[in-house]
Amino acid sequence: MQIPLFPLSSVVMPDGLMPLRIFERRYIDMIRNCFREESGFGICLVKEGAEVGRTATPYPYGTLTSIVDWDQDDSGLLLIVAKGQQKFRILDTHTDKSGLLLGNVELLPAEPTQPVPAEYHYLQEAMQQILEQVEGNIDYPDPQLDDALWLGSRFVELLPLSAELRHELLSLDQPLERLSALADVFNAIAQRATEA
Repeated sequence: MQIPLFPLSSVVMPDGLMPLRIFERRYIDMIRNCFREESGFGICLVKEGAEVGRTATPYPYGTLTSIVDWDQDDSGLLLIVAKGQQKFRILDTHTDKSGLLLGNVELLPAEPTQPVPAEYHYLQEAMQQILEQVEGNIDYPDPQLDDALWLGSRFVELLPLSAELRHELLSLDQPLERLSALADVFNAIAQRATEA
């Protein structure tokens, strides 16, 4: 399956929402084509390069998205909200004449939903606080804080993580494994805070 790819410094996972401001011509054309063909595009993390300018090299895992909302501001900037649909692995890429990155991708199976174990209940409380802080930019009217997949996915999207760690968490295919890795991140932060 070939899809257009949008390499970014952040990522969206299935059921996640990502507001985007589109201003480069290649991405405006990409969004126009998505509307015309009723198709989506892939969001993946930048491994080398930058979000703007020359085509960036992406990490190998990303998420197929659909456009669930759009608007245009007074200056003509295109504002969209992309919703994560399904994770993929990039098999190979090439760049078209406009500089748009295209990828042949393999769609990955959906991860299982699982309850959050009692040992990770503090992560639910932390996510509730994060959602209150981002409200207005990203709104989840029905947060699934009891679902390990939903909870871990939102942390991957919303925490200020390195691209390498974010990609590592994205590439995992077991929600409880992701929560365990995120718990390690929280524990390391708490340890640094006590040593400071």
